[in-house]
Amino acid sequence: MLPYGFEMKNETVVITGAGGFIGGELVAEFRRQGYSKIRAVDIKPFDEWYQHFPDVENHSLDLNVKSNCDVACRDASTVYNLAANMGGMGFIENNKALCMLSVLINTHMLQSAQEFGVKKFFYSSSACVYNGDMQTDPNNPGLKEEDAYPALAEDGYGWEKLFSERMCRHFREDFGLHTRVARFHNVYGPHGTWDGGREKAPAAMCRKVIEAKVSGKHEMEIWGDGTRTRSFMYIDDCVHGVQAIMNSDILEPINLGSSEMVSINQLVDIVEDIAGIKLKRNYKLDAPKGVMGRNSDNTLIKKYLGWEPSIPLRVGMEKTYRWIYDQYMAREKGLAASGTK
Repeated sequence: MLPYGFEMKNETVVITGAGGFIGGELVAEFRRQGYSKIRAVDIKPFDEWYQHFPDVENHSLDLNVKSNCDVACRDASTVYNLAANMGGMGFIENNKALCMLSVLINTHMLQSAQEFGVKKFFYSSSACVYNGDMQTDPNNPGLKEEDAYPALAEDGYGWEKLFSERMCRHFREDFGLHTRVARFHNVYGPHGTWDGGREKAPAAMCRKVIEAKVSGKHEMEIWGDGTRTRSFMYIDDCVHGVQAIMNSDILEPINLGSSEMVSINQLVDIVEDIAGIKLKRNYKLDAPKGVMGRNSDNTLIKKYLGWEPSIPLRVGMEKTYRWIYDQYMAREKGLAASGTK
């Protein structure tokens, strides 16, 4: 599928954060590609993983603890480190200390990878590392990789990501560890968080539209005034890009995101159209909102890989909406059957 030198399929590949959205999809993709030694690690108990495969070596481990990182990295050839304490804007705005503590995971995983002779190490960074002064215009032309410096990252989550990027760089320079870093831009799709406070905008908008449609209350709440802009990358593009970057010669952190930028109002327009409904929009102006405009400049990834994330937002949102609708209706049916609703 990809023209890069992939790790041997009979060597141990480790995915941390495997019980989460992106990590779970990465495990699923490695299974599809025929990898025989996959080690999936997440802090959550197995029954809370979004995707759990019995034919994979699964571990429920707290990777804040160095000895658990040793277990994860022992005899491994390749590590994809996606474990982090994170969520949507509401979560990262109100849990800055928790987000910063993810530095323990990344530091310990790098140490263990170096100590156990891991050949390749991937780190999932974020567009939240970018200088906030570069994101004050909704018509953002696209953030280039160099726009992370001089540093003014998003408080909490963004600073931890930027620090961990530097850790990857210095482990490569000082110890020869093959490290690769991708800055994710708003990944979405099925099998992700869609309720509970950690969900991101695409899933939240799907859930809110579904709730309004099912309840008959044809209105929804939007955080901010709806004019802030973002780009959203579908999960299939993300998984493809992660593997391509890992097996490339790209040494510095690189954008992995769509360049199809929309406002939050336009995102809601898409979901309403998919659902076949128009809703009254109630704007909550004092809610966490984030920067005014953020988009991915894909000049470098196109230069190095001859590829960029390209699945149209409408196509990805249709799949996401259908999956969340099924999850929502299954939950409602379960609540009704149990008498709690």
